[in-house]
Amino acid sequence: MVDSVIWDIGYLVSAALFILGIKRLSSPKTAPQGNRLGAYGMSLAVAVTMAKLYNEGIIGLELIIGGLAIGSIIGILMATRVEMTGMPELVALFNGFGGGASALVALSEVLNRIETNEIPLEGTVELYATWVAIGLSGLVGWLTLTGSLMAMGKLRGGFYIPFTKKDDRGRSKWVSFPTWGPPWLNVVKSILLLAGFSLIWLSINDPTNKDLVYALVATSSLLGVLFVIPIGGADMPVVVSLLNSMSGIAAAFTGFVIGNNVLIIAGSMVGAAGLILTFIMCKAMNRTLTAVLFKSFGGGGKESVTRTKVGSDPEEVAMVCDGITKCVIIPGYGMAVSQAQHAVKEFADLLESEGVEVQYGIHPVAGRMPGHMNVLLAEANVPYEQLIEMDDINSELPETDVALVIGANDTVNPVARSGDGPLGGMPIIDADKARVVVIIKRSLSVGYAGVDNDLFYENKTMMLFGDGKKMMNELNAAIKEL
Repeated sequence: MVDSVIWDIGYLVSAALFILGIKRLSSPKTAPQGNRLGAYGMSLAVAVTMAKLYNEGIIGLELIIGGLAIGSIIGILMATRVEMTGMPELVALFNGFGGGASALVALSEVLNRIETNEIPLEGTVELYATWVAIGLSGLVGWLTLTGSLMAMGKLRGGFYIPFTKKDDRGRSKWVSFPTWGPPWLNVVKSILLLAGFSLIWLSINDPTNKDLVYALVATSSLLGVLFVIPIGGADMPVVVSLLNSMSGIAAAFTGFVIGNNVLIIAGSMVGAAGLILTFIMCKAMNRTLTAVLFKSFGGGGKESVTRTKVGSDPEEVAMVCDGITKCVIIPGYGMAVSQAQHAVKEFADLLESEGVEVQYGIHPVAGRMPGHMNVLLAEANVPYEQLIEMDDINSELPETDVALVIGANDTVNPVARSGDGPLGGMPIIDADKARVVVIIKRSLSVGYAGVDNDLFYENKTMMLFGDGKKMMNELNAAIKEL
């Protein structure tokens, strides 16, 4: 009885830390503390669970130590070695790990019950509740695992392995995942989803049938792959957020399966928070969740660019920036790829030393995951007060002397206002309303939405063609020489 109270208190404290951690994540200033609180809560939950399992004689000390050591080493290596540009892929992979862990626990539980004949009596509420929880945990968990792996591959542009031909950024490319969404694919996904629910129902009526269990694993895994394939790169922040929510939901179902309260609480919170963030992302793109999932926006075939634009040089841009009073910096994924955030911060410092007001316009879906630009700029010690959300910065752009766009494309494309095409109706940052627009980009190529950007060709637009970090360093050097 005393042990039970101790476990419950530990789980209660852990749940409280999760709640406080999520609350602190609501602001960039307090987000690091929120991450730490969440980590403390998870560490406590793991410690209590391991102590409980050891106390009840379920697993030995060697398995506990071995599991914690292996998991900790893998986690530390992945977290410390990943570059900031790889954070979206890492987040997607962690979502998959969460879903996969829940699915494996559910699979282990149902197979163990079948082997030991610990199956509730036929027709009882216990049988329905247990087998539905196991089935839903497996369905959502395997879907999340394979869907997250696909999302990671699409974010990276493919999986990369050693000893193969290098791409233009020095990475070894193996296979890519193009957007593929024929109209009949939605029918296939619907059939697979119905098949998953049907397998759960059949398993209730025949709870000892292992074939139904393995069929659910295969169906759910295939559904996860087909779920992500049609979704283009421009919509990946929504997908990452949704998969994060699904990993929490899978964990909550698993909590019901094994009777673990902290899993139910933590999983429900992650599921709810992820779902709220998903709808926020959809609102930022002026789309419904069903449109993102079933209409294959944001990743169609690439338009061929036939127009040309004469590029400028850093010295010209430096002269334009000399004597201005206000500059808005608009970052995009290209800044992340080139790791130019520190050079961007140096550019802002140079302007501020001359009395220029500098702000950063942050589009909600810039980058490859929610808050991607905020994370990168925080790494470069950009003051949080200078990070301005899209709606607020748009009201100031008509009075802005220079809008510096670095690596952004779709999020500043004026064609979105027309209501046509993949970007139609998506709110954008109104960079084109600034007096001068400077765009740093490798070429005139289209963004992930496959739509040419008219902003590139306007008379007031100056294009700096090249790697983002290299161009920013040259621009900073030119400003220093003035």
